Amino acid sequence: MHVAISQPTNSRVDAVSEPKWRRKLKAYVSLTKPRVVELLLVTTLPTMIFAQRGLPNPWVLLATMVGGALAAGSASAFNCYIDRDIDRLMKRTENRPLVTGEVSPREAYIFASILGVISIALLWFGANPLAAWLGVGAIFFYVVIYTLILKRRTAQNIIWGGAAGCFPILIAWAAATGTIEVGAWILFMVVFLWTPPHYWPLSMKYGDDYNNADVPMLGAFASGRIVSAQVVLYAWATVVCSLLLVPAAGAGWVYGIGALGSGAWFLWKSHRLRHLAVEDRMTNRSAMSVFHGSIVYLSILFLALGLDPLVAALFA
Repeated sequence: MHVAISQPTNSRVDAVSEPKWRRKLKAYVSLTKPRVVELLLVTTLPTMIFAQRGLPNPWVLLATMVGGALAAGSASAFNCYIDRDIDRLMKRTENRPLVTGEVSPREAYIFASILGVISIALLWFGANPLAAWLGVGAIFFYVVIYTLILKRRTAQNIIWGGAAGCFPILIAWAAATGTIEVGAWILFMVVFLWTPPHYWPLSMKYGDDYNNADVPMLGAFASGRIVSAQVVLYAWATVVCSLLLVPAAGAGWVYGIGALGSGAWFLWKSHRLRHLAVEDRMTNRSAMSVFHGSIVYLSILFLALGLDPLVAALFA
């Protein structure tokens, strides 16, 4: 067997020369899945502004943002702890800290637990008990309902498990108002319906990974035609639900225009994927275009949500 001997790359040299404490810190941060946390926070601030019909108390805002981020990080760290057996079977996750050994299972479990306790304390004392209990619900739903029960058992995993990603909206609304009103539930359903057309295209790209790990993601085993049809249906449901915020919760013209414009674009992306699938021309690149497009759609939607009451107050 021929073994090629090469000089170490710059990244490998950097990894070796990097101080141990810094590698450890990066490993712990990686456990929290920062990109997921960022996406969740995108929905938190605009929801608080809309629920408050203006800028919320800065200390409540800070406690909610930090508490919500730590709650999401805790849930993600627990997820990494539980899924370490399948993470080592997938190329997408083979470099996670529990797979590489940078963090031990015991360290990850303690870290996740500490983050969870701090997050709930911040929400309880910085916002209110309702927000804190919703934080508990978010962690429980992601860790127990999704990771332990649904993920490895049903292709519907991301549909019902995705509800965990909707909790930041309820937490934000509760933190701002002390209650949960109809607008919060509409936004909850928007993110709930948005999750499948957001995640299924990604699961198509990494279908081999999920099949190797025996995780029944729809995008991993279903045909492109089936997945794209589901993406279109859920995209339509998402956009229609988003428009309900205007008559049911008093959203104004800024949100209405943002929801219509971004929604039309999201639907176009989804229908284009369906068109390519029907013609057997769908690729991982076209599927990932919908994945990234869904993030842009949600970001624009919630940007419009946050701006709506501020613009209305400016012209009042």
